Amino acid sequence: MRYTLLLLLLVSAVGPAVGRAEPLRVFASVVPIRTCVERVGGEHVDARAMVRPGYNPHTYDPTPQQISALAKAVLYVRAGVPFEDAWMERIRSANPAMQILDVRSGIDRRELEAQGHDGDGDAQGPSGHDRHQDRHGQAADHAHHHASDPHVWTSPPLVKHLAGVIRARLAELDPAHAADFARNHAAYVAELEALDRELRTLLEPLRNRKFMVFHPAWSYFAATYGLVQIPIEREGKEPGPRALTALIEQARREQVKVVFVQPQFSRRSAEQVARAIGGRVVAIDPLAADYAANLRRVARQITGAVAR
Repeated sequence: MRYTLLLLLLVSAVGPAVGRAEPLRVFASVVPIRTCVERVGGEHVDARAMVRPGYNPHTYDPTPQQISALAKAVLYVRAGVPFEDAWMERIRSANPAMQILDVRSGIDRRELEAQGHDGDGDAQGPSGHDRHQDRHGQAADHAHHHASDPHVWTSPPLVKHLAGVIRARLAELDPAHAADFARNHAAYVAELEALDRELRTLLEPLRNRKFMVFHPAWSYFAATYGLVQIPIEREGKEPGPRALTALIEQARREQVKVVFVQPQFSRRSAEQVARAIGGRVVAIDPLAADYAANLRRVARQITGAVAR
């Protein structure tokens, strides 16, 4: 009797875990895309970002631990950030069975703006002109020149699209939890729509629609809300002396008083421009994990920076 009772206790302790599905391991290129995967997948996903917080997605090298962890992933969600151009084949080879989902599918991609829109082209370093189209007719980003901007997640309406694409793929991979994914998706979409309305309320009254940034990571945000970003860098390079002078003159014409920088990039050129115009440098991060709160901060920073 004692042994029977012990066996029953062991079965009851172990039983609920038997057959419990492991969460789907999903890698995303960057933290904001991971956030989207988490919001849609909920408890049924183990979502990880390839580019760790604080690192530059242009120059990032995945760690051996990350490459090893890819072996257990069922899905890699690609956003087209620059490090992926060099690493995608190795990422695929680490787990040939892993599916690759490009969340830019179905989105009209925006080209990275040229330096200051009217820069004189003396950015330091060689320019790239070897961009071509792949066999599907899509532009291949083997150079910075006219490369597409990967930062689609800076626009809440586009994140609604991303969330739908992710929901559909998760449901294919784990049909048993498709209803949960649908519920999570609906709740997230409602939050994104509320965020979009809030940002429009903040930004619509602005008379001056232009803001200056070091790295042009905000083109989708700007297009969504009728703004224009003026980038300092060109083709991933800091501006040369003539381009820097032209940017300073443009900043004065546009009444720019704040130059926005991304924490993962150098502040040197931004600080030179800010000193010349009597302005200041402010960090805004398109890679922040707290997606909605971060975009609210960015909108408030822009409204406080430009002339009304």
